[in-house]
Amino acid sequence: MGQADVQQMLDMLGSRGADPEAMARLVHDLQRPYIPDLTLEEARAHLHAVLAKREVQYAVITGVTLDRMAEAGRLDEPLGSIVREDPVLYGVDKGLALSIVNAYGSIGMSNFGFLVHERPAFFSAFRTGPERVHTFLDDLMAGLVAAACARIAHRAGDVAEGEAPS
Repeated sequence: MGQADVQQMLDMLGSRGADPEAMARLVHDLQRPYIPDLTLEEARAHLHAVLAKREVQYAVITGVTLDRMAEAGRLDEPLGSIVREDPVLYGVDKGLALSIVNAYGSIGMSNFGFLVHERPAFFSAFRTGPERVHTFLDDLMAGLVAAACARIAHRAGDVAEGEAPS
């Protein structure tokens, strides 16, 4: 897995109804107040850079696969019911998503907390229900958006401090 597999991750997310372009727009919208000249193309590139990380790819593969298996009734009980019902105290989904933002420090964590708490309208289509299981997907998307936002903020901070962005 690596850079060549970003498209595979985008396809996997898309197969569950997640629109990577909408995710890039959300990243753009969230960061524009802080970086007014940020373009949608740059926001998309940062999202793709996050998706290029092997640890991120493993989190996406794991979460999407667990959602699919729960939806198809192929997870052993009681785990199948837990993932299908997404109870409030089931935090494994958020834990997996946090593995994405961990690499981006406290700003990544703050961004994730904001997205999970405020739940922008973007996430409303990904509520787990009788037809589709999105227990992991919604939090993974929040983690990806939060990480891309944090990556942008880190790069902007590097430039402001006179360092070349990495």
